[in-house]
Amino acid sequence: MTDPVKNEQDEAAPPVAGEAAASPAGPADVIEALNAENTSLKDRLLRAMAEMENLRRRTEREVADAKTYGVAAFARDMLTVADNLARALDSLSEEARANADGPLKGLIEGVELTTRDLTAALGRHGVKKLEPLGEKFDPNFHQAMFEAPNEELPAGTVAQVVQTGWRIGDRVLRPAMVGVSKGGPKVTAKAD
Repeated sequence: MTDPVKNEQDEAAPPVAGEAAASPAGPADVIEALNAENTSLKDRLLRAMAEMENLRRRTEREVADAKTYGVAAFARDMLTVADNLARALDSLSEEARANADGPLKGLIEGVELTTRDLTAALGRHGVKKLEPLGEKFDPNFHQAMFEAPNEELPAGTVAQVVQTGWRIGDRVLRPAMVGVSKGGPKVTAKAD
């Protein structure tokens, strides 16, 4: 059996130190707790809003990059077609082109038209041909294949283009393979 006197003493005993927090607090304590919670929630909201804005910007940038550079692999494959068409046209001398008639003239005009259409189609998708002849050598856009002695051009200038280069947007799709002049006057940097 239980002792009725002992149970009454347990109920009347003062609370233990850890039980004080569970007891109702005064209005000042409640207001302070609510203000702290309010500040915490505002901080979390601002952080969530900032994260969403960063996500929106990052997504916009990724979508723009996908639109610009999404055709890069296909365009890179088409560059060999453009090169082969250009080689076909370059294999004919100007005299042979001028003297061509009949079916041969039609074939030459067809290859020229196809080359122009392919270049235009690539251009519509942001793929542009690099025209480095006479420019200062830039390792970001050009690949030096050899040095050519040329006293007429400043040293470090593209003297010959072995294979045309292409870029898509602001990225290099294929660097231009070039011959660089050496032995001419040095290129001096322009002072601002």
